[in-house]
Amino acid sequence: MARSSTSMVERVGMKRMRKGGNGPRYLAALLGVLIAGACAQAQQAIVIEGGTLIDGNGGAPVPNSVVVIEGNKITRVGVKGQGAYPTNARIINAAGKYVLPGLIEGQSSYCWYMGEAMLNYGVTSTLDVATVGGIAVPHRDSVMLGKVIAPRSFTGIGMIAARNSNRWGTWTGFESPLSPDRVPKSADEVREMVRIRIAAGADYINFQDGSLPLDYYRAGIDEAKKGGKPVFARAFGPPLFPKQASEMGVRNIPHSGGIGAAVSKKTPAEYKFGEGGPADIELDFYAEMDDAKAKELIDVLVANKTRLTPTFQVDFPTYSKDWQKFGAEARALFNDPSLRAYYPAESVAGSLAGFARAPEQGPVRQRRVIGYQNALRFNKMFTDAGGILVIGANTNSNKTPGLSMHHELQSLAEAGIAPMKLIQGATKWPAEMIDKGDQLGTIEAGKLADVIVVNADPLQDIANLEKVDTTVLNGKVIDRGYHSWYSVTFPVEGNGLTPPVEGITMVAALTRFVGTAEGAAYAAARAFTGLPDPATSPQPAIETITPEIATEGSGPLTVTLKGFNFVRRSVVTFNGVAVPYKAVSATELQVMLDADLVKTPGRHTITVKNPEPYSRVQDVWMWGNGVSNKAYLLLRYKP
Repeated sequence: MARSSTSMVERVGMKRMRKGGNGPRYLAALLGVLIAGACAQAQQAIVIEGGTLIDGNGGAPVPNSVVVIEGNKITRVGVKGQGAYPTNARIINAAGKYVLPGLIEGQSSYCWYMGEAMLNYGVTSTLDVATVGGIAVPHRDSVMLGKVIAPRSFTGIGMIAARNSNRWGTWTGFESPLSPDRVPKSADEVREMVRIRIAAGADYINFQDGSLPLDYYRAGIDEAKKGGKPVFARAFGPPLFPKQASEMGVRNIPHSGGIGAAVSKKTPAEYKFGEGGPADIELDFYAEMDDAKAKELIDVLVANKTRLTPTFQVDFPTYSKDWQKFGAEARALFNDPSLRAYYPAESVAGSLAGFARAPEQGPVRQRRVIGYQNALRFNKMFTDAGGILVIGANTNSNKTPGLSMHHELQSLAEAGIAPMKLIQGATKWPAEMIDKGDQLGTIEAGKLADVIVVNADPLQDIANLEKVDTTVLNGKVIDRGYHSWYSVTFPVEGNGLTPPVEGITMVAALTRFVGTAEGAAYAAARAFTGLPDPATSPQPAIETITPEIATEGSGPLTVTLKGFNFVRRSVVTFNGVAVPYKAVSATELQVMLDADLVKTPGRHTITVKNPEPYSRVQDVWMWGNGVSNKAYLLLRYKP
């Protein structure tokens, strides 16, 4: 893949970065200039002419087509030679090539550093699995507003789960209401969680698993319906299995969760699994597939228009006939030094490690090969019956962005599913699934201009969809290279590693020294109602920040920090600058931010620092020098 050369301005900026000083500030300004330049260029109309149009609606391809883009919208779709072009339009000659809607990955754990790779491979939108938290919202909006170059990121914000995954460490109870993996204790609490997510801007509601009581799901689905949002649920059960989920109105079953067990001749209670994770168990179930049970379930899914997202890449590694090819392409992707300049080394290693995995051997492999073929066959039966597949590889920090989506398409093609249906599963159907079909998913006048041009016919071979020549996102032609300076305003992490308050587990530990003098001191600090002025300062700690999201230009703004060990001479800093506050108590500070401080979008750091001398608590000294853990205020772009 060709790379763009680095400009002199960019090289100077990187030198300043390496030397320190004003590097980060310079980089922010530089990126602003670059993005502003891209936005200015986007004012030029674009005409894609001469290509064969596959518009996503499933009809016959249109040869010698023309697609006219003005601003960020498609304004005309037709045949070349019919109608005039806008003045000074940029002409893209697509003769001999194929024009399609931008691809939408229907299931991902998007991380900010995946952006360029996804766009390079034609993925212009993603649907996250609600493992991000509140930062997903300002990130999504920054892309929608054209402030950041990245795929559109639709979000469920934080999933509702039957158990905490300890994504941010041991669960403490101080986590944000928008944090992933919140576990409800009643149907009413489910309703409240749904309302909180909708109010925060969620595009859909995501249940992590099928292990909550059924009335919890009914309550959540009902509340989501009131708010006009679809519901996704991994129906692994018990008690929620695919049939019940479909009948309740669940719109999508991520991972096709529970399908293998639902169509097996044996029940989970009867089956003896041996060793292996959930993916292996699913293949063992599919190895015992009962076609009559499969047909019965398919009838229910189709009748209720329940979409499935199979995720073969993450669930069934090593079983695709092209697995070795997939590994070679992944290694080639990560050979680019400009991509490696910002891509986390541990994520590169994790992504490649999956392809080094040794496949099972002997009877286990033989059984699971049968399971894999039956899984393919089930999805062919499903689509033949009118079922809707949404394509997503569950691309995460240990997968290959962009490529995983294509590998998923190529794996499902082994089932004999028509390429047109696979294309729709990667364009039209995921857009419709989240009620964005009026904006995205097909190439039609009035829709947002997310368009790709590929060099060979994907209807002949779905692998040709990987051969992307041009990506247009939001009406802009994307520079399909990798750039060492690539960054985003809100560093979203799909594994939930961007919480509003860091170190919550350690904060909780500070009060748990049972039977020690230090523990008694911290417990007393938590209960103290005044504001002390001790001779020896304790270690301050932040537990929560409210609000965690505000809008640029909304100052002056008051932010409430709750925690403990705040003292009379504590200093609160915002991005390292001391700011005024009102001390409510030793456990609550109201921080006052003036208009100048809240005029710049981004993730801004707030800490509390106590005066010397310090009291050092052994074995829990995480921050040092009397400085608290970090809290973050997210300032979103103004619409």
